[in-house]
Amino acid sequence: MNWHPLTSAEQLDTVIEESKSTPVVIFKHSTACSISSTAKSRLERQWAGAGLDHIKPYYLDLLRYRPVSNEIAEVFHVQHQSPQLLLIQDGMCTYDASHLSISIDSVKKSLTA
Repeated sequence: MNWHPLTSAEQLDTVIEESKSTPVVIFKHSTACSISSTAKSRLERQWAGAGLDHIKPYYLDLLRYRPVSNEIAEVFHVQHQSPQLLLIQDGMCTYDASHLSISIDSVKKSLTA
């Protein structure tokens, strides 16, 4: 995966605009949590060969940028979780999963045509 760092609340405007032309995922990761590391590793393994190259993946380090996570929860109307994966399409969150419920198959099913 070619992660794009998400480091500021201002970037969310860019993410929303990008999502109007191409799907975007945001992975919220706690670098101190083994469950989060497992979910990230699983996500990266499943992403390879899943045909999701048209989705732009963003990575948020929750320990360094917790205020950004709070802004994400507010903007996209989701409860903060860690780890968490959100699929953003047309400026709205269309898929939200946390912990080991994060699934590439579910992301694919949530993609709008």
